[in-house]
Amino acid sequence: MKKLVAPSVLAADFANLQRDIEMVNNSDADWFHIDIMDGVFVPNISFGMPVLKAISTHAKKTIDVHLMIVDPDRYIQTFADLGADILTVHYEACTHLHRTIQAIKAAGMKAGVALNPHTPIAVLEDIIKDLDLVCIMSVNPGFGGQSFIENTYKKVQQLKNLIEFSGASTLIEIDGGVTDQNANKLIEVGADVLVAGSFVFKSENPASTIENLKAIIN
Repeated sequence: MKKLVAPSVLAADFANLQRDIEMVNNSDADWFHIDIMDGVFVPNISFGMPVLKAISTHAKKTIDVHLMIVDPDRYIQTFADLGADILTVHYEACTHLHRTIQAIKAAGMKAGVALNPHTPIAVLEDIIKDLDLVCIMSVNPGFGGQSFIENTYKKVQQLKNLIEFSGASTLIEIDGGVTDQNANKLIEVGADVLVAGSFVFKSENPASTIENLKAIIN
């Protein structure tokens, strides 16, 4: 399977959001990665439903929504209605994770689980076959532009081993600090999808940066 690039809209220019959405549409990118933060689960507030609705109106590629919020169950149907194709919740925010995953699928979306840097892979052993995606946080969630945590490589290898041992078809996504310097190694240890925010949108030519990243990992 081809490896995927998902530009993180959190790093886009919000004063020119439609322009940046069109750039991603016309680029080699595969998905839009949308971070929803509530200021409670993480120490930042990003954007909510009206902005996601505006993005989904213009986006022509898979919309990968990453919820960094408490009590995500309250909003599952809302995000389905707003056009999310993939909905990822945090392991640390879900008391009844299996029930949450089933609710996401019942709403017609693919289901993902994100793990914070301190959370071990082993917590997913009993649910891995139910997951379409696991998002490994390679920075602490809440802010863009952070430095990549090196222990991520080991976690990706452990997750890949769990997926293969379980006979699952779960995709491995990496979120945080991804650049052309670590992309190849992440793919080598088992990653399938790379989220890139600041590296793409803060570059001189974002479309070219996406093209180069895709060339590196494929």
